[in-house]
Amino acid sequence: MSETPDETMATLLRLRASIDNIDAALVFMLAERFRCTKQVGELKATHDLPASDPAREERQIARLRELADEADLDPEFAHKWFRFVVAEVIQHHKQAAGEA
Repeated sequence: MSETPDETMATLLRLRASIDNIDAALVFMLAERFRCTKQVGELKATHDLPASDPAREERQIARLRELADEADLDPEFAHKWFRFVVAEVIQHHKQAAGEA
C-alpha cells in the first residue's frame, strides 16, 4: 500500500526535522570539540610541544574507521572528515604557538 501525497509530505517533513536536529547537535558537538582542542593547543604552546602529533592522528584514524564500520558509515568518509577537522585544529594550534 503506497502513501498518499499528504502522507508522503508528512513523512518528508518528519525526516527533515530529524535531519535538522541532528545537524544542530553536530554543530554543538563540533564546537565543544574545538573548545577542547583549543585547550590542547594552548597547553602545547605553553610547553613548546609540536602543533601536530602524527602518531596520535594515525591511531585516531584507525579508531574512527573501525567505529564508522561498526556504525555502518563509510570508513573512508570518516577518514576524510577527521583529516578535515584535524587540519583546522593544527592551524589553531599553530596560531596559539605564534607560528601562523
